[in-house]
Amino acid sequence: MLQHPKYIVRRLQPADAPSFYAAVRESVDELTYWMPWCSKDYSLSDAEAWMQSTSDMWAAGAEFPLGIFDATTGEVLGGTGVNHINRAYRIGNIGYWVSSKRTGQGIARFAAHESAVLGFGELGLTRLEIVVLTHNRASQRVAETVGAKLECEARNRLYFQGSPHSAFVYSLVPEDVR
Repeated sequence: MLQHPKYIVRRLQPADAPSFYAAVRESVDELTYWMPWCSKDYSLSDAEAWMQSTSDMWAAGAEFPLGIFDATTGEVLGGTGVNHINRAYRIGNIGYWVSSKRTGQGIARFAAHESAVLGFGELGLTRLEIVVLTHNRASQRVAETVGAKLECEARNRLYFQGSPHSAFVYSLVPEDVR
């Protein structure tokens, strides 16, 4: 992965669990709203299990989770990656989240770009989607800033907090990523 002067996007490792846990706990109020994997009782053992899961997913070629790190301190700032891969059609999905205290600094934009580089480069995909709830303006701005094209508002596209919701579907193709 490429390195930004301030940020690094790379595979997560077992030693990252405490910092990942700290980033989640610092952001737990926001993350429990947006991310189904997060709960108010998120624990260090959950972070450790996630580190193992990410390794297993990479080994299986199923999903490709990445951590976002401060280039100076090594602190986990969030997560990104490529998932929901359909090899037959060479498509996947990009997701991202950033620690609450670090939002608004261009970190998600950098991370989404790095995930796209991974998807189009190493993974050989030809289309990446960013699917965003219609009321998630921050994530919509990230998608637009990385050059993703808004294709549609898809009805019942995401299951969110116990019910189906419409979502905007953005797409990236290799030519969009510079």
